[in-house]
Amino acid sequence: MPVNAPLLEVQNLCVSFATRGQMIPIVENISFSIGEQEILGLVGESGSGKSVTAMALMGLIDAPGVRITGMALFKGQDLLAMSGKQLRTLRGQEIAMIFQDPMTAFTPVYTIGWQIDEQLRVHQKLSRRQARARTVELLGEMGVPDPLNTANRYPHQLSGGLRQRAMIAMALSCNPSLLIADEPTTALDVTVQAQILDLMRNLRKTYGSSVLLITHDMGVVAETCDKTLVLYSGRVAETGTTQALFAHPQHPYTAALLASIPLMSGPRPERLPAIPGSPPQPLERPAGCAFAPRCTYSHATCLPAPPPAFHAINSHHKVACLLPMEGTPLPPRFSANTTATV
Repeated sequence: MPVNAPLLEVQNLCVSFATRGQMIPIVENISFSIGEQEILGLVGESGSGKSVTAMALMGLIDAPGVRITGMALFKGQDLLAMSGKQLRTLRGQEIAMIFQDPMTAFTPVYTIGWQIDEQLRVHQKLSRRQARARTVELLGEMGVPDPLNTANRYPHQLSGGLRQRAMIAMALSCNPSLLIADEPTTALDVTVQAQILDLMRNLRKTYGSSVLLITHDMGVVAETCDKTLVLYSGRVAETGTTQALFAHPQHPYTAALLASIPLMSGPRPERLPAIPGSPPQPLERPAGCAFAPRCTYSHATCLPAPPPAFHAINSHHKVACLLPMEGTPLPPRFSANTTATV
């Protein structure tokens, strides 16, 4: 890998599924990069393509009729061009994933310890005794109380927070260079969420890992991520450093997501702003900007094909919207909410 090259560089990733006799694009032309020890937030509403992007990178989409194109260079090697055997060697060892629901990600008929042991024995070639000692050590590092006994328990015997910690321990067992975390705080109470986020922030310090953090929670992104990529209906709406994107959102969708975060100070609004309507189904996606039917500022030029091209606000901030090019400012209340939230 060349000096200063990104750890992961994704170029024009497209994922399409065969439906009703035609190929329906779920993810279209997504590009981003993750540097060494960097945390990138991938955000958007449910159905925006976040998990599909992660599954495609991991080589975990094996549905009949799927078509995946583009490039995903990890340490100079294209993940999308690798064979199944090559990916199995890489998964767990170099790239690991924390799944959204650890209850379904763990095998229910084996103990937590057995499942972590297996990964260590396969990838690290440890003996049974060495693997179990490392498993107990990892669970302890993740803040699991009484890790020795916890290792002998089955997934259903643990709380949601403990299962998530065990999932993180498994993901980190081989010291991966890249960790993909798919909504790791979903369905957890606020206290446990804060603990999990602290673990995520400490990953790069302790293990030197880079993180692709998938979430719909803009507050989590503000606290955790160096860069942010906003997806809408399978396309990139806006991307940039988290600080710049939160302080000066350029896409109405990004601004609306930020406006929906409750303010922690100042006058309390009677009702939080909401985005009208819902994201389009893949078969009903407009030819132009997919957000146009829900956007207060859409006009005739937003709807025709092709979708708006990226406009560079600066070298670290880009947006797929016509408003910045037309010089149309976003509403002041969006900027006020954003500044207060950050």
